[in-house]
Amino acid sequence: MTPLRRQMITAMQMHGFSPRTHESYLAAVRDLAKFTRRSPDLLAHADLTRYFEHLVVQRSLAPASVRLMYNGIRFFYLQVLGWPTVDLEVTLPKRPQRIPELLTRGAVAAILAACDAPRDRTMLTVCYGCGLRLSEVLALRVQAIDGERRLLRIAQGKGAKDRLVPLSPTLLEELRAYWRLSRPTDWLFAGRSGGPLCTTTLQRAFRDAKQAAGVTTVGGIHGLRHAYATHQLAAGLSVERLQRLMGHRSIQTTLRYVHWLPSANEGEGALDLIAQLGVDHGE
Repeated sequence: MTPLRRQMITAMQMHGFSPRTHESYLAAVRDLAKFTRRSPDLLAHADLTRYFEHLVVQRSLAPASVRLMYNGIRFFYLQVLGWPTVDLEVTLPKRPQRIPELLTRGAVAAILAACDAPRDRTMLTVCYGCGLRLSEVLALRVQAIDGERRLLRIAQGKGAKDRLVPLSPTLLEELRAYWRLSRPTDWLFAGRSGGPLCTTTLQRAFRDAKQAAGVTTVGGIHGLRHAYATHQLAAGLSVERLQRLMGHRSIQTTLRYVHWLPSANEGEGALDLIAQLGVDHGE
């Protein structure tokens, strides 16, 4: 491992970045060095401009991918090398403002009903019923469930901040039924080795259930989180309350869901979305 790489890993650890961010940022700097054939600490602004032009024009990367590379490289120069005045004002492509294909309640119900394996069904139900990210579902431990207060602790979610989300009576009973069947002791959804499941396992479970249900909406498992947000807003949950439940740093991130809806009613607490689906969640 080179000294620069070691420095960058240490800096990312100090900032509390997730393992996925570690991989993405390191890959960005590695790709920059491969393209320029020089050590990144020896590059000039012209080299960076040429690199980002290469990403956009020659490699035709999506705007989101280019921005991810940019963020990793910017972090390297500003936080690792300590060059606060380094000129990184490169022109980046704008993100297209597309509204994703949203899952209806009927589509979510069909997907959950198509899950034969109790573990897969429970994972997807928690993902939708609490609006969790894929990584947050896989990081759940048994002790995160507070049955008495009907709360679920999301430990060190995106942004390294814990949060509490409510467990509806229906979802809490689903989790209890899963526990009685599987008897997990540490990780709620453990793999064969006893550790947490890998991301591909949950992604595959969603893809297979979606296909079995005949749902043709474009998108992956993150669509369940989008569905949670839009269905709660449509039921009357306030934007501020949704922001806290989703773990968004900025209210602007939450407001995009308002723009995706034709209309939304202002109301009180979170809706028991699972009960509204009418899916049989027996053991």
